This record gives sequence, C-alpha cells and structure tokens, in this order.
Amino acid sequence: MGNTFGNLFRITTWGESHGGGVGVVVDGCPPRLPLTEADIQPDLDRRRPGQSSITTPRKESDTVQILSGTFEGLTLGTPISMWVKNEDFRSEAYNEMSEKFRPSHADFTYQAKYGHRAWPGGGRTSARETVGRVAAGALAKKILRARWGIEVLACVTQVQHLKAIVDPETFSFDQVESNILRCPDAAATPAMIELVEQRRGEGDSVGGIVLGVARGVPTGWGDPVFDRLEADLAKGMMSLPASKGFEIGSGFEGILLTGRQHNDAFRAVEGKVITTTNRSGGIQGGISNGATLYFRVAFKPVATVMHEQDTVDIRLQNTTLRGRGRHDPCVLPRAVPMVEAMTALVLLDHALRHEAQCGRFGASSVAV
Repeated sequence: MGNTFGNLFRITTWGESHGGGVGVVVDGCPPRLPLTEADIQPDLDRRRPGQSSITTPRKESDTVQILSGTFEGLTLGTPISMWVKNEDFRSEAYNEMSEKFRPSHADFTYQAKYGHRAWPGGGRTSARETVGRVAAGALAKKILRARWGIEVLACVTQVQHLKAIVDPETFSFDQVESNILRCPDAAATPAMIELVEQRRGEGDSVGGIVLGVARGVPTGWGDPVFDRLEADLAKGMMSLPASKGFEIGSGFEGILLTGRQHNDAFRAVEGKVITTTNRSGGIQGGISNGATLYFRVAFKPVATVMHEQDTVDIRLQNTTLRGRGRHDPCVLPRAVPMVEAMTALVLLDHALRHEAQCGRFGASSVAV
C-alpha cells in the first residue's frame, strides 16, 4: 500500500513527523550478520536535523533502537524492527496549516485522498519519514560492503545555478563529509553554502542535484523489461521527498551525441570484459555491466517558505498562508544519506534476487 519497498529485501517504514516516533521493519535480512545500533547510528547522524547552520534547527538526537530480529549481536533472519523517538516537535507552529494548504506541499493531496491527515509537521509527508529508510539503508550498505565489497556514496554537485566538478570514480567519503553542504569540490563549496544561507535569510529555499554512485557492483544484477536496475533506482530516488528528476549515466546530455560517440566500447582485459567509457552509468539493458553505477537526482526547493502566498483552505475558500515553523532552506545536505540508503536498498534486493535465480550459474561463458 505504498509504505513497503523491495522484494526479497523488503522494508516498511512507519510513523509521522510529530507522533511518538518513526521507524522501519526490515524483512529478508540474511541471518548471522553482526548487527548493533552502532552500525546504524552514523548514517542517522548524517540525516538528522539541526546538524548545521544550513539545515532545519529542529533538535533530534535520532537515537536508534533495534527492537527485534537480533540476538547476541547477530541477525536472526527474522524481521528487524528499528525505532527512533521523536523528541523536539512544536505542533503549534502548524495550527494555521490544519485548515490551509501549503503551496506545492502534499497537504492538499493527502486531504483529497484520505479526507483526514496528520497536519502537525506534515505528518507522513514530512522528510522525517526517511529515518526508517536511512536506518534500513545502513544495514543494506553493511551487507553490500561485507559480501561484495561494494561502496555506496552520494554527494551534492549543484545548488541552483552553481555547479561543482566531481568525478564519480574518485570522490571520497571524507571529501563529502569535509563540509556542511556535503560537496566534495572544495573550490565550489563556499559559494554554494553562501547561496543557501542567503536564501534562508530571505525566508526562501533553494534546490539542486545529488550525485549517487555505487562502485564494485558485479556484472549481471538487474532484470529485463519492467524490473530493470535503473528503473528500480529511479523509483527509489523519485520516492524521496522533494525529488523531481532522475537521470543515469550521460542522462539528458546524451542526446547531444551521436550513437557512435555515445557507445561504450568493450575491451577484454586480463580475462574480463570492461568498457573504455561509462556513458551508460554502469547499466545496459537493465543489467549491471561491472562499471561504476552513477546517476543524478534533482531536488526541488523546499515548499514551505516564510512568505505570504496564495492558497485555499479546507472549505475551498481562497486565502493566503505564510510558512511557519522550522524547515530546511535546502534539502541537499540531508538528502545525501537518503540517496545512499535508497541505492543500497535497491542493490541488495537485486543481489538477493540474482542469487536466488542464477546462483553460481549466473555467469555465462564470457569471463566476468
């Protein structure tokens, strides 16, 4: 019903922004995997509010508790439930929004669909829902790293019109975490941060682009037609709050090339098939080809701004609304761990599906 994602590695997130807490149930995790809260907490710390001057000032420790699915520090193969308590919510800031719909927010569409909504903090439409995704994604990243040596990373590459220069093959986690924007281009970052702070001072917001990569993905993951690997990545990314666009590899810029220019030529090197370029973004025909996966996700400016705007109320009367409460002027820094989480969830689900169908027989006579 829209709250569950995945097939063999399946997650269901739950909770509202100003409710008792938020969390996730993970089903399909392999047994006997070492797992404690210490494996999950670092990614939640990167996602939590109040971490810098360019994020919402809401103060949440986002301390995770594993409620089920482990014993003596190992996974059991049974559902893993993880919970984070909501600690710092101020519902009174949303009183006016109980009757008035924020422009470009989900207030109206939730009311239209359900006829009832948790308006404090946006309820289920809040980015607070992503706590569960990031917790589950931290678990998925741990499995991908331990079993296949896969590295999943993301970073900010553009804020409005300001662009960074980032090589998907070489940027590092340390570079990403070296500044509050999570952009690995040290030369471009100061101007980007200044722009976000300027928009915040104006009571406005700004959007941009997050680059996601996965290095070390084996050849053969993904399925044809409807379950293409890039299709599931697109679904995962477009399910994130404020996401408005997805492109993989050369993306929309690829239309500027001819077929001959765009094709990734194959070569055999030391008994393996490689491509001399990677305009495909590591996926061809919906199946991974062994090259680095890379894609970009566009995030819109945050909908809640501190300016009077035209809207309607629940009685369908024209009115105006000025945003109140605590909100991100730019989602990008906190979207980075969210993009990583959804990447890891998609990849691990496809890894388990590949092994279930093909096992050791997945490789053909072509050495990969």
